[in-house]
Amino acid sequence: MPSSKIGTLKENSLHAEIKNWVRQDNDVIECDVNGYLIDIVRNDTLIEVQTSHFSSLREKLSKLLPTFPIRVVYPIPVIKWVSRYDTTRSVMLGRRRSPKQPIIHSVFNELVYIPEIIVNKNFSLEILLVEQEDVWINDGKGSWRRKYWSVADRILLHVLDRIKFFRPQDYCNLLPAGLPDYFTTRDISNRSDIPRSLAVKMLNCLRKMNQVEIIGKGNRAYLYSIVSR
Repeated sequence: MPSSKIGTLKENSLHAEIKNWVRQDNDVIECDVNGYLIDIVRNDTLIEVQTSHFSSLREKLSKLLPTFPIRVVYPIPVIKWVSRYDTTRSVMLGRRRSPKQPIIHSVFNELVYIPEIIVNKNFSLEILLVEQEDVWINDGKGSWRRKYWSVADRILLHVLDRIKFFRPQDYCNLLPAGLPDYFTTRDISNRSDIPRSLAVKMLNCLRKMNQVEIIGKGNRAYLYSIVSR
């Protein structure tokens, strides 16, 4: 299990605040387990707070899951505020609520990186639906999509809800109710009110997790069915 405790990491506020929100009194924080840095160790369970792409978790999960139960905690900002500051971050230039409203289904944007890992019995996922504030600074170094403003920090304001997934079948709860026996990505998109591209990722992921299967084609679209249990 954990060896020596290591020094404080450089991390954004969101990661640190969620880690603090999740931790319990007897947890071990930021320690080395078999050569990998782990955010929280609780008894024999490893807890990883992930605020960026799941692709960076692939190696760590692949190496540690055969030995340890691992829970990944992932925040989705269903409410997001954008605060704009000058380059010194001492003067706020404005604050607004972002019109973008991610929903829980957006987790499949990340799960597509690890579908074969999700099925491991030692893997579990906890999604936190949060209210979050992004701090932008006008330094001219950011993405052109933000007109070159940089995201200097992300801050946790509130945890609104938490949803846990322990088995591959649990992810099927995100499929819309009332699906026909055979359905397409368009059915998922329309009934869940999500983009078609996200519905494609969702079904591809569930297929690799052996929760849905392709049973044919209709009107030039794949037909899917939920795998019988």
